[in-house]
Amino acid sequence: MKHAPILLALMMAGAVVPALAQNNVADQINDSVFGPRAPTDYAFGAYQRGYFLTALELALPRAEQGDAAAQTLIAEIYARGLGVAQNTERAAGWYQLASNNGDRLATFELGMLYQDGVGVPRNRQRAAELFTASAEAGYIPAKYNLALLHVEGVYADPNLTRAAELMKQAADAELPEALYDYGAMLLEGAGLAPDIEQGADYIRRAAEAGLADAQVDYATLLYLGQGVEQDIEAAAFWYGVAASAGNVVAQNRYAKLLAVGEGVTLDLEEAAMWRALARRQGLTDPDLDRLLVSIPAQALERAEERARFWPSTPLSIETVATVPTVEGPVLPSPTDADNAPTQVVDPNPASPDASETGTSAEGTETQAP
Repeated sequence: MKHAPILLALMMAGAVVPALAQNNVADQINDSVFGPRAPTDYAFGAYQRGYFLTALELALPRAEQGDAAAQTLIAEIYARGLGVAQNTERAAGWYQLASNNGDRLATFELGMLYQDGVGVPRNRQRAAELFTASAEAGYIPAKYNLALLHVEGVYADPNLTRAAELMKQAADAELPEALYDYGAMLLEGAGLAPDIEQGADYIRRAAEAGLADAQVDYATLLYLGQGVEQDIEAAAFWYGVAASAGNVVAQNRYAKLLAVGEGVTLDLEEAAMWRALARRQGLTDPDLDRLLVSIPAQALERAEERARFWPSTPLSIETVATVPTVEGPVLPSPTDADNAPTQVVDPNPASPDASETGTSAEGTETQAP
């Protein structure tokens, strides 16, 4: 799901496949599996250094003796084709063995295979059962996925209250997607009492974790002053970060801000570049077109040429001197970041987003909050 909160999109769409959490097994195996039982593990050490065949050779004897950690490591090697031909069927078999031996990470990964129908027949009911088992064992990504399934209400009981509980647990573990979706639940009062201020704070944390959709929504909250003190410059900052990450909604809104000089220095050429990038992804905006009708032909040509070669150096949180405060962000000059774009919002005074149309990754862009 893109831009619209996953929770709300699921509620409106009915039986759709939720945007389940993916997991980087390489980052998880040592901490959640190997670490507590074998601080110095040669198989995992070889895996970390990229010696995948060595890791496989070292893990096999342990796996054959029923070591769940070694079984999970082997499953990961086959699932990703690391040093061997990719074999998802074999990976599923090893994940199943590890899951049978109590490995919550393997249980989660096996659930993902059933969810996607990779290496095993697609079976979302089985996936839900595996996510439930992994979540009950305390695995955070599984809690997030199970929360989404409770929202969807097809392969798990429809229960927004339980979904909110699980989502909060995942959010408090700093899972970015959970921070974002729990914030949306708080804003809407879905499964719990509404709390706009707390919801905005969770969305802020998701934005700071790098989730572009959260950056767009947090920018909108700042722009409108909902749940936070209104701060147009900070809103522009977050729109700019999301725009630079390729978010089409942010690109369009950032272009609007630049076109009228709201929260940023007025720059028609820069606005035209971001408009071109948004158009490339299928989003058009008649109001933005009217704002740019007076741009000189040469400036428009330069802007569209720049868009063809974009990105150069995308703006990110790390490229600014400070994260924005109520006084506004400190932004790099164009020469500091290879003419990297600055910020974003919706500067149509009457109706900020009513004119945005087009097809993005989600479909037709409609009014923002």
